[in-house]
Amino acid sequence: MSPTDEIEDSSAPLIEHLAELRTRLIHSVAAFVVGMVICFTVATPIFNFLTAPLCSELSDLGQNCDLIFISPQEGFFVAIKISLLGGFILAFPYIGLQMWRFVAPGLYKSEKGAFLPFLVASPFMFLLGASFAFYVVTPLAYDFFLGFQQFGSQGEAIVGEEVRQGLSVVFQGSAQEYLNLTVKFIVAFGLCFQLPVLLTLMGKAGLVTSRGLGNVRKYAVVAILVLAALVTPPDVITQVILFVVVYGLYEISIQLVRRVERKKVEELRAQGILGEDEDLWGDIEEDDDEPEPRP
Repeated sequence: MSPTDEIEDSSAPLIEHLAELRTRLIHSVAAFVVGMVICFTVATPIFNFLTAPLCSELSDLGQNCDLIFISPQEGFFVAIKISLLGGFILAFPYIGLQMWRFVAPGLYKSEKGAFLPFLVASPFMFLLGASFAFYVVTPLAYDFFLGFQQFGSQGEAIVGEEVRQGLSVVFQGSAQEYLNLTVKFIVAFGLCFQLPVLLTLMGKAGLVTSRGLGNVRKYAVVAILVLAALVTPPDVITQVILFVVVYGLYEISIQLVRRVERKKVEELRAQGILGEDEDLWGDIEEDDDEPEPRP
């Protein structure tokens, strides 16, 4: 066989993988487009649903829930943004399935069993984070923001011999700006709730350890504070909520990684690779009780 033939034979699997990847990507994009079209046709009911936190707060203040378009094309772009977010959410299970079908043939049976739960947990955690943002964080944030309104009937000003009512500053918001802020909340919390899934998967792959995550805890606190300041509006309540939630997820991730490590240690001990008093790094495990002296 000539060197040219060897090169062609070795490149065949790569070409097959690229062709498979292209097919999966085409299917994923097609599912996303279908989801967008579906959401575009019902964009108005979806937008009305997303305005529920704002309308509830305005109703408590005795105000009508009115949003405005400040440009002729704003209504169209609002519908497009709703379609993009809704289309991705609808298509995500199918996109995840395409990813799984592309990756699964290259995995061992044990690796498939380890990876599949994380693929299922990822959309669940995103929906959990999005729901938490929509039903808990968003109402608190809008209650804070709308508290800066002032009504003219609360005071009077004397100008010369004329008595004028005080200045009224009330909310009359842009539909697009409201949607941008609400989607920002939903996406930010949805992605933050992926932290346990990501770190646990990395722990199972041996990329991170519970001991290492614990050692960098103080740096994680700073990073979470920066994240809270960047992805939330400049109100303390929302930032504190995001910090508490993400830091709690970080601590949960450490416990999940520790559980994965313990299971791995038990398997290695059952195979005789590790001794009874060794962990994954060859160190002596520290028990809660005093260790018995060795003879």
